[in-house]
Amino acid sequence: MEGLERKWDVSSCSDWMSQLPPQLQGLPLWDLAIPGSHDTMTYCLDQQSPVLRSQPKILRVLDHVVPCIIRPCVNKWGTTQELIISTQLDSGIRFLDLRIAHKTNDSDQTFYFAHGIYSLVTVKEALTDVANWLEQHAKEVVMIALSAFDGVNPAQHSKLIDFLKSLFDKKLCPKTEVPTLKECWTQGYQVILSYADPSGSGHRELWPAWDYWWANESDPSLVISYLENKKETKGRPDCFFVAGLNLTEDTRYVLHHLGQSMKTMTLRAYGLLLDWVKLQRPGRQKTCLNIICVDFVGISRNEFTQLVIGLNAKYFQESPEELSAISPLLS
Repeated sequence: MEGLERKWDVSSCSDWMSQLPPQLQGLPLWDLAIPGSHDTMTYCLDQQSPVLRSQPKILRVLDHVVPCIIRPCVNKWGTTQELIISTQLDSGIRFLDLRIAHKTNDSDQTFYFAHGIYSLVTVKEALTDVANWLEQHAKEVVMIALSAFDGVNPAQHSKLIDFLKSLFDKKLCPKTEVPTLKECWTQGYQVILSYADPSGSGHRELWPAWDYWWANESDPSLVISYLENKKETKGRPDCFFVAGLNLTEDTRYVLHHLGQSMKTMTLRAYGLLLDWVKLQRPGRQKTCLNIICVDFVGISRNEFTQLVIGLNAKYFQESPEELSAISPLLS
């Protein structure tokens, strides 16, 4: 196994899946370590946008009274990424966390992303960029989770689903599959799309919502404790799931850190969070992880994505007993 490990040299994060050793290409993708970005599209929040209807009433009232104060604050704490979506993919990100919203007075077919306020870039523009990127990276597979759907009614869900199926077409991997890289390459699948609304359940191309382990804490040590507890008590699901390393602010935290932002909050915690990532492993065991998400994925020259991709090398460090258990999948 040492020889196989030495030959595995991911020279480019933009095509890391195609460079995985053949022994890993037959594993279900939920048994691999996959880097993801939390709230992928927050790099383009619109500071002129009103606060979303789903936000607390007091915030919406204040936004109406003093938008010049509230909107910059929401933008500062709602921005969790800085890289555009194609650059995130180039950096190795293969899970996109997309929160969808519709503006009351907009066209029924115009959808945005949102995190407190709306995005400048539309869903059509961003996902078309993803489709174009996939054309240039034929052996890469991207998992996309659509959720929230603020202000989206049943008729608009139908239009959005029609757009998704038309855009990605035969690249969509059906939820009936057990997706491996080998199978995806054979069938031409490049997108595994989760749609977290009941309106997607009747479409074989759309997967149900995946578990997202979210600590809802501003203290990175509490985030890690939460994830460790989930691993030990609940254990990994049988399908795709996400371990979120993202920190969460609350009103009290913001009021005590008025001169800071989500980025400064994340930067202080990054070393501790990455040290925890180094200790993780992918696989089928109860405490193994699959998708790992963070904010500001481009920090430290893609160190996060390289760490997560590198966790897959741990398949070649298994004990003989463990290797015999997974050998049918590694053949």
